[in-house]
Formats: sequence, structure tokens, C-alpha cells
Amino acid sequence: MTAVEDKAIDAAARGAPIISVRGLVVGFGDKLVMNGLDLDVRRGEVLGFVGGSGQGKSVLTRAILGLVPKRAGEIRIFGKDRDALSAPERRALEQRWGVLFQNGALFSGLTVKQNIQVPMRETRDISQGLMDELAMLKIALVGLKPDAADKFPSELSGGMVKRAALARALALDPELVFLDEPTSGLDPIGAAEFDDLIATLQETLGLTVFMVTHDLDSLYSICDRVAALADGRVIAEGALGTLLKSDHPWLRAYFHGVRGGRLAGSLLD
Repeated sequence: MTAVEDKAIDAAARGAPIISVRGLVVGFGDKLVMNGLDLDVRRGEVLGFVGGSGQGKSVLTRAILGLVPKRAGEIRIFGKDRDALSAPERRALEQRWGVLFQNGALFSGLTVKQNIQVPMRETRDISQGLMDELAMLKIALVGLKPDAADKFPSELSGGMVKRAALARALALDPELVFLDEPTSGLDPIGAAEFDDLIATLQETLGLTVFMVTHDLDSLYSICDRVAALADGRVIAEGALGTLLKSDHPWLRAYFHGVRGGRLAGSLLD
């Protein structure tokens, strides 16, 4: 294969969605949570994913990750059908992403440094000294002080827990990061600081970010595109300004209600 052909393939890969979901059906018992859902996440973007409480935002994240089984449809990540891969191929694929779960989901019996090292221990054959160095680098990367390394989750503030969990999500230098309600539970100042951190890391590290959120400020400040979930499907996706002009009842209530109206008005002015 020539260098020109290599460049053409690289260009095509960059243009393809890093996540492509088609016809996804997910259910629990008689209840369908996803019913024919389609969604693309483009390489290098921050996609905000919104929806009403109980509509299945976190379920979609878990379905993409393979933590929740699907009944129908296709999920392709990095151009690969996850269900068609062998077990070793799936493990290799999973090492290309990191996840920040709701409330951090840190292991309570491990220190921050040990939490960050969990993915390294499971996937890398490296010395303890190197793992310590890498963990300290991740701690610095997310804006925590060095003394946070030896603290347990119970000794951390809510904002520090989020940052520690983000450091763990970045432990294997992923290309893709899933963030599930990353600013939930933070005060407005802490939430704004965390948004700034995500934006800085995305730009510096060239990350693709799939962010489930209900935080209107996050949508306005750091998301390149927004996708909205209702009735088991993506009802709208695109630049935030596009969704603000939608006549869909849920989108009107979400963006033009009491809490969202002021922000929506400032963007549309």
C-alpha cells in the first residue's frame, strides 16, 4: 500500500463517526427504553446527550459500552461492530475509551492513586514504579494536588471525586471518553470549573467526548453538538441553536422553560 493510499484511508477514518448507532432496541421486561434509536458521534467533538429523567440516557451509554444487552440494532465504535469482535478484539477496543460514571464510582477501599491504577493493572504489564509515575501525571492533569494521591474517596469533596474519577478514565490515554452526568451534584462554581477542565483536556488531548448531561450551562459552554432523547429515539441533533428553534414539545419545555429560557434567549438574540 502506498503512502498516498495510507493518507486516503486515514482521512476517511477521520471523517467517519467514531460511534455509529443504528436501529438500537433496548428493553427491560415489557418496557422498551430504546426503540429504533440512531446516533452518530463525530471524531474530535463534544456531544451533549440530553433527555428527560428516566428516558434512558445512561442506559444508552451502557448499551454502547456493552454493559447492557441490546435486543436489536447495530453499534459500531471506531468503525467496528462490537458484537462481531472476538473477546480479545473487544478487550483491545475497550482500552481505547475511558468512562466517568455517575457520582464517580470510585472504589471506596482504594486511594485515589490506586483507583487510577486499576485499569493499568488489568491491561498493562508495567512496574509499580511506572504506574505510580503515571498515576501522579493523571492526578496533575485533572487539577488535583499531589497529596490527593493517598486520600480515600471518603476524604474527598464532591469536586475532587469527579476529578479523581476523570483521572481514572484517562488512565490508559483513551481516544474516546464517556461522561455520565459529570457536573451532577456540584455547585455552580465547581460545575463551571469542571466544564472548563473537560474543554481543556478535549482540546489538548484531541479527545472525542460523549457527555450525558442535564446541565444547561454545560451544553452552552462546551458542547459542539447536542442530541436529544425522547420516546426511545433521538428526536433532534445538531448545533445547539438548531435545537433551540425546534417546535418539539419536550425541546420547547427543556430549553425555553423557567430555567432554560434566559440562556436560550441570550443565544438566540
